[in-house]
Amino acid sequence: MMSGVVTQGFVGFVAGVAAGAVMGVTSDVAARLRIFRSSMFVVDGRFLLRASGMKGSSIGLYAAGIPMHLATSGIFGAIYPVAARFAGLEAFSSALVALYVLLLWLSMLFIALPTAGQGFLGSKAGPLTWLEQLALHVVFFLVYYGMLRVIGDPATAMAQAIR
Repeated sequence: MMSGVVTQGFVGFVAGVAAGAVMGVTSDVAARLRIFRSSMFVVDGRFLLRASGMKGSSIGLYAAGIPMHLATSGIFGAIYPVAARFAGLEAFSSALVALYVLLLWLSMLFIALPTAGQGFLGSKAGPLTWLEQLALHVVFFLVYYGMLRVIGDPATAMAQAIR
């Protein structure tokens, strides 16, 4: 039982980091092209530096923001398959993963962005931040679910074989 939980948590973490990386790069490229109003890496970097009482250059924002974003993505990625396993749910269900990512998007809008100083629904970053975040969370879903399917099924089979 425990090895299966650890395996699924690890698979979820790796899938979350991969999805967070693609999501973050998509956000950053869109911000640089002025399609989006902000980069998730920069928002995370500003938040982390402000919370630690530091100021940073643009390099400092990325140096703080990228690891923070990837760690957060990995942690949220790990939570889903572990919670699904404890609840007795099918961790590789596209509908359940989509529901989980929808909850992540809503928590981003109502908790994370306001906490990061971006206002309700990210309104300080721009009036369409909620839509930008929706697009980014669709990207997260596609990569995360794909990674769960690619590495999760073999890892689960291996954990079952160990038992």
